[in-house]
Formats: sequence, structure tokens, C-alpha cells
Amino acid sequence: MNETKIALVTGANKGIGYEIANGLGALGYRVGVGARDEARLETAVEKLRAAGVDAFGVPLEVTSDHSVIDAAELIEREAGSLDVLVNNAGISGESGPGWVQDPTTLDLGVVRTVVETNVLGVIRVTNAMLPLLRRSPSPRIVNVSSSVGSLTLQADPDIDIGPVMAAYAPSKSFLNAVTVHYARQFAGTDILINAACPGLVATDFNGFHGPRSPVQGAAIAIRLATLPGDGPTGSFFSDDGVIPW
Repeated sequence: MNETKIALVTGANKGIGYEIANGLGALGYRVGVGARDEARLETAVEKLRAAGVDAFGVPLEVTSDHSVIDAAELIEREAGSLDVLVNNAGISGESGPGWVQDPTTLDLGVVRTVVETNVLGVIRVTNAMLPLLRRSPSPRIVNVSSSVGSLTLQADPDIDIGPVMAAYAPSKSFLNAVTVHYARQFAGTDILINAACPGLVATDFNGFHGPRSPVQGAAIAIRLATLPGDGPTGSFFSDDGVIPW
């Protein structure tokens, strides 16, 4: 019987997602590398394999029902089950100077696009992968969020949480709320689901501004993906501990 655990990481061809895949691979997981750009996907898989990771490519556009269904069928063929799902794929949406998304002038199309990826994409992928996850004795789901989604932190005038981002930040608040409701639905099962904040990581997502490396940013997601059976669920974590909702 093959006891190798199987993980799927979305948006894993670069940045934090790549390092989550790399970190899980180093722990012995067989990793499905989810990405929408097939050329970048192939490059990432080759790089991971060169580093000793048992990786396979999963073409995946989280905003497409068809793509997500195809991805679930691919994992069914490749592995037959899934132990870990890391919903990492995300976008910030168009912004003005200084990364500002002014709510008073915000194009509603930007909001729709961000929510489609950051929230609806997570729901779409999670629900498609649930039959595979339910075959695992210890399923784990990690939703990569951000501290800017914390209403507590955003509402505190004494905390500098960064620029006003009226599309991106609320999308992460929405994602956090969805995470809580999944946890409620999974109560009494072996499925643990949590939200993770990687911190301000220097990647092309933010123009490579930030004090943390992708490896550092990936650490909390890897920890939550490998929680023991008595681990927490329905919570929001950074490396420093629980983040207030």
C-alpha cells in the first residue's frame, strides 16, 4: 500500500506557492503543482523534480469550472486521493499609485475579478477536491489569506496595516469568513481547515517589496498543512500565532 501523502498547491509555479510545494515535497509529499500558465507550470515541475521533489503538473485556472473539474480528474488518475489542499492562488487587482484601491472611485469590475479568484476560486477548487480529500485519513485544507483581511486590525487606527485596498483586503476578509463556515461544516470530521497569513513577502505579486522571503512566507502554510489530528481548525494564523478576525 502506498502511504505517500498527496498535496495540491494552487498558484504554485512561482513565489510563495512554489515554496509551499517545495517545502511539502521536502517532507515527502507527492505534490500536484497547480498553475494556469502551462509553460511556467512545466518549468516549475522540472525545477522541483531537480530538487528531489516528487512533483506533477496540474493545469488549473481557479476561475474556470471546466479547468477545476479537469484538475480533480487528473489527480484522481494520478493519485486516487488527496491529503492536503493549499488554496494559494490569488490576485490583488488593479490599483492606483501607492497600491491604493480607493473605495470611492473603485471600478466594480475590479472587485468582481478579485473576488472571483480569491474567494469563488477557493470555493470552486475546495468543493471539487472534497471527494478526494475525504478518502484521506487526515485531510488538511489551507487557505492563504492576509492580515489585511483582519477587520480587527484594519479598524484599529493605531495599527499601520498598509494602504487602503478596497478590493483586495475585503476579498481576504470574505475568504476568512468562508474558511470559518467550512470549519463549521466539517465539525466532527477529520478535515482541518485554516487560514494562513504569509506576511509581507517580496514577490512579483507586490513588485518584490517586503522584508520576508518566499521560503519564510511559505512556512505557516506548510505548518498548517501538516497539523496533527488534534490541531486547530477554523482559525487564522501567522508565524507569530493567531491573528484576530
